[in-house]
Amino acid sequence: MKKMLGIILLCSIWQVQASFFNEPVATEVPAPEQVLGFPVGEWHARHDQIQRYFEVLAAQSPRAELEVIGSSHEQRPLLQLVVSAPENLARLEQIRSQHLAQVRGSRAVSDDSPVIIWLGYGVHGNEPSAANAALVLAHYLAASNSPEVQQWLRQAVILIQPSMNPDGHDRFALWANMHRGKTPVADPQHREHIEPWPNGRPNHYWFDLNRDWLLLQHPESQARIAQFHKWQPNVVGDFHEMGTNSSYFFQPGIPSRNYPLTPERNFELTRILAGFHAQAFDQRGQLYYTEESFDDFYVGKGSTYPDVTGSVGILFEQASSRGHAQESINGLLTFAATIKNQFDASLSTIRGSVANRQALLSYQQEFFQSAAQQARAERTKGYILTESQDRSRLEALLQLLSQHQIAVYPLTADWQYEQSTFRAGQSYYVPLQQTQYRLLKAAFSTEKSFNDNTFYDVSAWTLPYAYNIDFVAVNREPGRAAAEQPWQAQPRARSQTMQAGGYAYVLGWQDQLSPVMLQAMLEEGLIVRAALGDFTGSTPQGSRSFRAGAMVVAAGLQQHADWFFRLQRLQERFNLPVHTLTTGLTSRGSDLGSHNFTPVRLPQVLVLAGPGVNSTEAGELWYNLERLAGISPSMAEPDRLSRLNLSRYTHILLPDGDYRSWKESEITKLRQWVQQGGVLWGQKRGAAWLVDAKLLQAGVWTVQDMNQLIPQHDLRYADREKLGGQQRIAGAIFSAELDLSHPLTFGIPRRDLPLFKNSTLLLQPSQAPFVNVATYSAQPHLAGYAAAEFIPRIAQGAALVAHNLGQGRVIGMSDNPVFRGYFKGSSRLLINALYLSHGFNASVQAEE
Repeated sequence: MKKMLGIILLCSIWQVQASFFNEPVATEVPAPEQVLGFPVGEWHARHDQIQRYFEVLAAQSPRAELEVIGSSHEQRPLLQLVVSAPENLARLEQIRSQHLAQVRGSRAVSDDSPVIIWLGYGVHGNEPSAANAALVLAHYLAASNSPEVQQWLRQAVILIQPSMNPDGHDRFALWANMHRGKTPVADPQHREHIEPWPNGRPNHYWFDLNRDWLLLQHPESQARIAQFHKWQPNVVGDFHEMGTNSSYFFQPGIPSRNYPLTPERNFELTRILAGFHAQAFDQRGQLYYTEESFDDFYVGKGSTYPDVTGSVGILFEQASSRGHAQESINGLLTFAATIKNQFDASLSTIRGSVANRQALLSYQQEFFQSAAQQARAERTKGYILTESQDRSRLEALLQLLSQHQIAVYPLTADWQYEQSTFRAGQSYYVPLQQTQYRLLKAAFSTEKSFNDNTFYDVSAWTLPYAYNIDFVAVNREPGRAAAEQPWQAQPRARSQTMQAGGYAYVLGWQDQLSPVMLQAMLEEGLIVRAALGDFTGSTPQGSRSFRAGAMVVAAGLQQHADWFFRLQRLQERFNLPVHTLTTGLTSRGSDLGSHNFTPVRLPQVLVLAGPGVNSTEAGELWYNLERLAGISPSMAEPDRLSRLNLSRYTHILLPDGDYRSWKESEITKLRQWVQQGGVLWGQKRGAAWLVDAKLLQAGVWTVQDMNQLIPQHDLRYADREKLGGQQRIAGAIFSAELDLSHPLTFGIPRRDLPLFKNSTLLLQPSQAPFVNVATYSAQPHLAGYAAAEFIPRIAQGAALVAHNLGQGRVIGMSDNPVFRGYFKGSSRLLINALYLSHGFNASVQAEE
């Protein structure tokens, strides 16, 4: 009886496998369904099930090794399966070292060098065909005895990352599985196909991890990039899904929208590999297309980052069943069919890469050789980064560059360049003449003119602007003024120990970590006052000047007997300077008992998050509140506002979203809450709604107003896409001018602040005094594409307005200050709103 059951099981396994590949395989290697308990495609495999299968496969196959390369936010392991011939795995580190030597040109490309193939799946959690295809691919490569597969394994090292976003993957898998009927329901209106907010695409914090390759804000991305540079793959397969009524896309994409620093040879190789994909799909009569959508411009996504770092990145997009089966214009689309297509594209990637192994290896070596030649020919020799006040923000940028293998050299002596002096200890030199020349050029790009003005993603991402680090291109090297060795992260020297018995203690407000320490101080019950102006106080070491925003802990105000011990413990934890004042009398500025030292309250923050709200921007607020202020906010859906007890919150944040469903009673509830002392923040459409609700006394230039600035006469039907590109700011960087005397700008080092704009919505400046905290500069355009017709209007606009409403404050911002988590410079505007909003008074006349 057991033997018969075994035969039945093997037969059912063969039937399932036959739908993915039609050849016998080694039976000693377990098939996925033997571990999962169901055939691939019947259910959506959870991440733990994928992990278990990969563990079993690696344990039983001499062709596979499994590595855990990191963990997600929710502590799911990030997996990488290395597949190759057993003899290659036995000398894997030697192969890797020799490969990197070839890449750098210190070793010639040998005839027997394996090609390194990276196959990345599931960076978007609700694009599940890719992660499930990884199961089939791993089994096939480990179990197939075909001569072709044997050749692949001898001539390639294949890196499989089955789920690069396991948190989002499981969010979607659970949703799809919980709605699966005994017979899958293909009705597109069926609940299974309509995911709830925020859906499974993003990670734990609702970020799009496919936009994080350059920015590296998340552990998933950091682990991925570490492996990328560890292996320097020749080909990167980036597997995704798109709309149900599409077919299958593989690159090349739209030729006019490629990043200009990518060598033409890259696109030639992409076209060569496309022939292998086409052949695989032609054999089955599977529909596909190329060159009609998707671009290769933003270097921070999975198919473009490889292109500017020496690999050939290829985007794959499969029409999504968004569940187990769904009707489409091409007929019934089943989950299993989507997996089959991704599996076939994976095989064609391997087949094409092995067939063009020598060309790919040679191209990669030539890529870095030509980069060195281009760098030498540049008039610009490099960039100088300078920041004197905020070491944490500067080091965050230096660390990011280091993760991308970009070397930065500290200045060890002052250096004069043209009319500027760059100080040692505050300035760093980034030479163009280095391995990652193209990535460096892209990261520092301030380009504003493009051949094609339609972008799939953003058109600017300049890293120094995002971190608000002053930078300048230089045409000569600093020579001996620069250190011989590049910067490396080092533990900070311990700050000077505070002296007991002081009159007061002062924490400066310039460092990015200062708000996090302040939050911890407030949570410890310390009484804190914020300086509303510069002052000079007396310390045991002599007079010391402090900038506006400095946080003062006066001994006479404290209510806990052990308050000094608490402060001392926090100072040791955060390792920020805390200065001892010996008297409340100041030699410059207000004395410490003045009203110009305003009380700082412990924030209790509510973020509106739910249907109708931009989930990405809500997640960015959540993420940045935790990282930059140490606050984990409450979050609630907009439709629950009428039922919420708002009295427990000091701040309510409205991300970009649609709040028009709120009734007058809910507007009244918010108004009363503000009038009683609450702080209400709105950004983008959230700010526009505050204006419409007459909570924010300002004007708005709407998207429709801005669109009218673009000429629309004499257009042909074929000009639709071009017009759409002109009317859209997909992502560009603009300069705002700050009122540095305003508490909401305290801690920001310079008057000019780069802001990221990806919407044409624009606040109008207030005519009332003291309300316009930030207005756009007269020449605001710093980087990226924006139609020329928009620039004068943006120059007239307000970036941040704020005023009183009763005992509270209302603040509106045209843009998102924490875009993708890496705009650290403008994030201080949001953080200041948490602690310093009651430090300003700006009254306006309410509209009747």
